[in-house]
Amino acid sequence: MDILVADDHSLFRDGIVSLLEAAGHSVVGQVGDGEAAIRASADLHPDLVLLDLAMPITNGLQALAGIKAQRPETKVVILTVSAEDEDLYAAIRAGADGYLLKSLTSADLIEMLDGLQRGEAAITRATAARLMEGFAGDRSGDDAAFSRLTEREQGILRLVAEGQSNKAIGQSLAISENTVKYYMKNILQKLGARNRAEAASLAIRKGLLATTRSGRTV
Repeated sequence: MDILVADDHSLFRDGIVSLLEAAGHSVVGQVGDGEAAIRASADLHPDLVLLDLAMPITNGLQALAGIKAQRPETKVVILTVSAEDEDLYAAIRAGADGYLLKSLTSADLIEMLDGLQRGEAAITRATAARLMEGFAGDRSGDDAAFSRLTEREQGILRLVAEGQSNKAIGQSLAISENTVKYYMKNILQKLGARNRAEAASLAIRKGLLATTRSGRTV
């Protein structure tokens, strides 16, 4: 995977670059501010941008919006020290494909990025739980999109929102990992969601998780 690293601390960037390259990834560039991240993403066409939130000139959320506006297919994962709920929710709403803390171990970071290549959201179970708590009470808006989801699709989306990987979901439902990916493609299209993390957060805000937990089978 071709990766762009955006962080204003050069020592941290160097460490992440070494880790990524040792894991077999190609680091196509590294930058120290959000504005440079937007430019580099447009020029270098990375598969993934690892993006810090607190950066000079243009902050991470603004850079996220700029990157997604230019190249929606580029995956963007926030890698930050901020454990604030407000930052987490804002990043997911803005289209981030993941939200990881810098306190994560090296092995867990690489595992999350490997999952991202399989179409999974780069969020830990703890972060998924925070999303569930933060969005559970917000059920406003039109539920028409959710009414188009089949019962199986709702069940899969619930497991995604709980932080389960495609492999784990497949094992739980006795279906293949490729079948899970097929369902996820349909779910994203029906919800008009840009990525897996956004679909899960939408489901939580609409109250879908409470519905699926009430006794429905999946």
